[in-house]
Amino acid sequence: MRIISYILLLLIILFGITFAALNSDSVTINYYIGRSVLPLSLLLVLVFAFGCLIGIVAGLWLLIKAKIRNRRLRQRLQLAEKEIENLRAIPLQDKV
Repeated sequence: MRIISYILLLLIILFGITFAALNSDSVTINYYIGRSVLPLSLLLVLVFAFGCLIGIVAGLWLLIKAKIRNRRLRQRLQLAEKEIENLRAIPLQDKV
């Protein structure tokens, strides 16, 4: 299994090298306050990394919201279980 991982990693590295070699043309990026000249392959990698970062932040935001909701639901469950336990402890009164 480890050999397959190394082969897959090697293929990804080779793919990256050939991608960079095929897309080595320079691209001008115009900002509002300036401009930059970058190789196309670097620009694509940076944009992909930025998109991954945004996805991770969004995923973490959703994960934190779910954990907070889960904690609140656990607190409500504990309160309900405590209330049920208290109700079971109260003796029943017969009406005469």
